[in-house]
Amino acid sequence: MNHEQSRALYDRALSVMPGGVNSSVRAVRPYPFFVQKGDGGHVVDADGNRYIDFVMGYGPLLLGHDMPEQVQSAVQRHAAEGPMYGAPTEVEVELAEFVTRHVPSVEMLRFVNSGTEATVSAVRLARGYTGRDKIVVMQSGYHGAQESTLVEGEGDHTHPSSPGIPESFAEHTLTVPFNDPEAARAVFDEHGDDIAAVLTEPILGNYGIVHPVDGYHETLRGLCNDHGSLLIFDEVITGFRVGGLQCAQGKFGVEPDVTTFGKIVGGGFPVGAIGGKSEIIEQFTPAGDVFQSGTFSGHPVTMAAGLETLRYAAEHDVYGHVNELGDRMRSGLQDILEDQAPEYTVVGTDSMFKVVFTRDGPDTFEGHCEGGCQQRPECPRYDYCPKDGSDVKQAETERWERLFWPAMKEQGVFLTANQFESQFICDAHTAEDVDDALEAYKEAI
Repeated sequence: MNHEQSRALYDRALSVMPGGVNSSVRAVRPYPFFVQKGDGGHVVDADGNRYIDFVMGYGPLLLGHDMPEQVQSAVQRHAAEGPMYGAPTEVEVELAEFVTRHVPSVEMLRFVNSGTEATVSAVRLARGYTGRDKIVVMQSGYHGAQESTLVEGEGDHTHPSSPGIPESFAEHTLTVPFNDPEAARAVFDEHGDDIAAVLTEPILGNYGIVHPVDGYHETLRGLCNDHGSLLIFDEVITGFRVGGLQCAQGKFGVEPDVTTFGKIVGGGFPVGAIGGKSEIIEQFTPAGDVFQSGTFSGHPVTMAAGLETLRYAAEHDVYGHVNELGDRMRSGLQDILEDQAPEYTVVGTDSMFKVVFTRDGPDTFEGHCEGGCQQRPECPRYDYCPKDGSDVKQAETERWERLFWPAMKEQGVFLTANQFESQFICDAHTAEDVDDALEAYKEAI
């Protein structure tokens, strides 16, 4: 493939943007390709190269790059009527009503502008509601670029994971390994009266798509109930992708007190949201005393895109299509790994998938979790599958980034650029796209 235009654009970008990008995950080596346009389930770069796109904007594009007529019409109409107003509009009420009708735990909603802003606001809300300071998060979990969760360490021995964050922020953040109920119990035994909330993704989506072991979320739910803490599900990635319109909490049958959303709920436009029980969400100003505000919150174009995207998904069996393709992809990947790399692990569910380059595993897939690791104790691969983010970190991350990702790109398959981020299926993908990608996996692995 020729990448002259992308290289020239990257050279220009380095002069005006740090690292030549506006999000660090885009800084692939030696330089990223620059996208010119999207086309259904594909993207075309500045040099005219065409790729099957399984990045999907890191998750927001459930329908793909071509908006259906009803979505496109709503976006164009609201943009034509005026970009924004600094006043409420009907469409934000309609989107909030749609979410509260379908997500089991959500009675009330506050829209913001990003997943990070949603989790920042949710942490502030939990502290304001409970009158406590400490937050429990999962080790290696990711909840956006916010000071309260950018921490490293174990238990109460934590410190900031980035320069620019005072040590005092980390003092109030406690960490436990995902899928370790004993560690969760221990941190509550020691700090339970001071814990405002547990913040976790239902499925780790930034660390190899790690499923919860059976009963783990129920343990967190029980601990929060016993100690008067809030359970916050970060569904920025899984929301309206895993579990359909009920989200991952509906799939797992566990109701959090607060849920954060992003990505799909805005239909591909910048968005975030905090939802939950009315008595909690009403603590936000102006109904309550926990300050939360934003100039672009409830932006009418974003609200219209999100509403019509979710309506379209509900009316056209989008989830049936993308989940079927997800099963086809994961099953195909398992067949490839059985022949070529049985130590590797296929992960994912619904329309999410990934191959984690784990270092150990049985030589056979007999009796394994079909269609992606589900953390079943009876599975012969159970002891080898990643249980938390640290397990994924121990995989062959350099091989994934330096050899595998470039090899897939050269075959016209666009994957997220590191070992940790998920791949996504969209409604515009076809069985042919999946089969072509599987052939590329055979060659690259």
